[in-house]
Amino acid sequence: MSTQNLSHLEAIKKIKELSEKAKICMFCTELETVPVNSRPMTLQETDDSGNLWFISSGTSNKNFEIKEDRRVQLFFMNNSDSQYLSVYGEASVYKDKATIEDKWSPLAKAWFDGKDDPNVTIIRVEPKETYYWDTKAGKLVSLFSFVASAITGNKTNNSDGVEGNATI
Repeated sequence: MSTQNLSHLEAIKKIKELSEKAKICMFCTELETVPVNSRPMTLQETDDSGNLWFISSGTSNKNFEIKEDRRVQLFFMNNSDSQYLSVYGEASVYKDKATIEDKWSPLAKAWFDGKDDPNVTIIRVEPKETYYWDTKAGKLVSLFSFVASAITGNKTNNSDGVEGNATI
């Protein structure tokens, strides 16, 4: 596996690609508590600045935890394409109508009585440290590489993989 650290626009592009493809992450709060609190969350969007946006209930534990400590960790996994993303960042909670209107998804009706529900909030996570794992040539090439290694008995050098920091 080779290392390719990305910065600025390349980093934003990679964060956007991997997070939006995975769509669901484990959203962790209270990072100093063991075990950390985590729950699955659906990503609404990764914007052109690399910020990640989520819809959440104002009465949820995660919202209360973010009020106490804005630091969060997000783990995205797209196993079907062997792509992974870890995002450490700072979360902000928005309650204003304009942000709710902008980030609202009809799928959120499963949890809320529409976008005017007083419990609707929007969480923005601003990445501070990000690390990714990806394949250069895609999952099929990776699979052939692993199969060839298993057949020949030679260890794979995992040369089709790439990992690195994605710094905005």
